[in-house]
Amino acid sequence: MDHRAMAYETIAIRKLTPAIGAEVSGVDLAALSNQQASELHDALMAHQVLFFRDQQMSVDQHKAFGRLFGELLVHPAARAEVEGHPEIRVVHADEKTKTATGEVWHSDMSCEPEPPMGSILYLHQSPPVGGDTAFANMYLAYETLSEPIKRLVEGLSAFHTSAHVYSRGEYERSDKKFPEAVHPIVRTHPVTRRKCLFVNRGFTKRIEGLNKHESDALLEMLIRHCETPEFQCRFRWEQHSVAFWDNRCAMHRAMFDYHPHVRHGHRVTIKGERPF
Repeated sequence: MDHRAMAYETIAIRKLTPAIGAEVSGVDLAALSNQQASELHDALMAHQVLFFRDQQMSVDQHKAFGRLFGELLVHPAARAEVEGHPEIRVVHADEKTKTATGEVWHSDMSCEPEPPMGSILYLHQSPPVGGDTAFANMYLAYETLSEPIKRLVEGLSAFHTSAHVYSRGEYERSDKKFPEAVHPIVRTHPVTRRKCLFVNRGFTKRIEGLNKHESDALLEMLIRHCETPEFQCRFRWEQHSVAFWDNRCAMHRAMFDYHPHVRHGHRVTIKGERPF
């Protein structure tokens, strides 16, 4: 099925850029019908990230929305901050914040042996201006490589680690074991069957089997290519906006340009599978 050319009966879609992202209207995420949930899944497959405005969800409704698409996971390093809801990750920055979560391009928890399928961020409070999130299409990142580079990287794997991220700042979990994993540089999406690049600046540290200078040079070239502006969209948050991204084929980056204002929300993350 080519999800990119689908028509929808119960939701309305407006693309953000030619490359990635769509804003969805005509839905109440706290009370979705089965058909709406199915069409949202198809739209996510087509656009990699979906955006919603003016939503009202309780913590339980937020979790229920996420569970329509898979089992929720608990972050391996972040502290539980909402009592009774370990699946909820609090995303918060204010006048005391020096570095915000997700300031580097990344795919959530790509350091895990089974990285997440996706995440759903619901912003309760947004700054008056700034605090956008950028997303990048990793299908395009793969498809726009030259044929010789495609042939080179398709047989290679990369090492992803988290100690440099989860041992500092808000995580404060230096006593914990930090996830790490080796994944193919080119992965196949389990639903769309399209190939995409799966390396990122946040967690990917080396390419297996190469000398250090070879690994550093090739990895930096691939990561810079993934960060090409033409592969991206940028979402301007408002209070009660929601973003739902497919972590398998999209990277994202949070802009921390709003200090000292408050940006506060909740995120749930959906379990995924081992990349292949």
